[in-house]
Amino acid sequence: METLSHTHTSSAPPTPGQMYGSAETLHRIEDVNAARGDADLGRRLVELRTWIEDDLSDVERTLAALDRAPTPMHDSARHLLSLGGKRLRPMCVALAARAGSGFNTAARDLAVAAELVHSATLLHDDVVDMGDVRRGAPTSRVVYGNAASIFAGDWLLVEAIARIRASGFDDLLDRALGVLRAMLNAEALQLAARGAFAPDVKGYFTVVEGKTASLFEWAMYAGGRAGGLSRAQCDALEIYGRNLGIAFQVMDDVLDVAGDATEVGKSVFTDLREGKLTYPLAIAVERDRSFGEALRAACLGEATAVDPELVRRASEVMRTTGAVEDSVALARRLTSDAVKALGALPAGRARDSLESVAVAMLQRRK
Repeated sequence: METLSHTHTSSAPPTPGQMYGSAETLHRIEDVNAARGDADLGRRLVELRTWIEDDLSDVERTLAALDRAPTPMHDSARHLLSLGGKRLRPMCVALAARAGSGFNTAARDLAVAAELVHSATLLHDDVVDMGDVRRGAPTSRVVYGNAASIFAGDWLLVEAIARIRASGFDDLLDRALGVLRAMLNAEALQLAARGAFAPDVKGYFTVVEGKTASLFEWAMYAGGRAGGLSRAQCDALEIYGRNLGIAFQVMDDVLDVAGDATEVGKSVFTDLREGKLTYPLAIAVERDRSFGEALRAACLGEATAVDPELVRRASEVMRTTGAVEDSVALARRLTSDAVKALGALPAGRARDSLESVAVAMLQRRK
């Protein structure tokens, strides 16, 4: 599988040969487990990557072959896709399909659709958040403009829906529309929270289930359908996807507060003002009311600069309240629930691989 060692930074549209290999996340997790001395899990991940490498390379070739029309809209979409990424959702489709009859043409198209939906949300998010950098390179909106990026996201959604419909599984199209509704509802909640300072745990899970978990659920269910599994087994895969998706986001939140205290503190204020919330912060605010009040005053105030002491305190409180510890514990419980759901699948390499992925996600470092 071809893998790039650089990022695309020019304004020229990427070529198909610039597409990343799809197992980037597995490579990262393998490195972490090697460093930790977890040789068995590391070995299983190496075997998993080798096993599905051809499947994911097929996904990459299909992504690279998308409409090559020389318009800013198409260039904007290809710019993002050329930067690679984790490709977790296509990997979920591939593994779910392999739990059944295998990775076939329908599974490939569904895996591509899952990545297109995810990429569309990133294009839209970068416009909404005025994002300048994505995956170490200028965002599409910086290179091609906001309008091109918005249209690019819309185009990718249309492409995804067309591929899902062409798969022949009518229920998957209905479920995909449900995912899009959930995503939009979650975005609406975040938009309403801008400038309102509303850090609550219930709202956090509503957003995470809509923005992140819903697409993981669909990817697992879709892969199972493509692989010819029973509805009950597809439902079990859906449960796995939901729990894995939430656990993945919670661990992302933990990693966000594990870095430099000054940077962590600044990102807390930026995220809150944009209506975004992390699980550790929601817990910290619940457990330290005085910190919550100070944070509220700073976020709702007119001053653009934040008190450096409060910035430092933001990182400290999330640790002293046990918010980080409890967030990791939640991710572990969710992962355990995900693995339990796999009991409905036939024993074999695919089920073992899905279990390895769930366990390994807890150990990643980025």
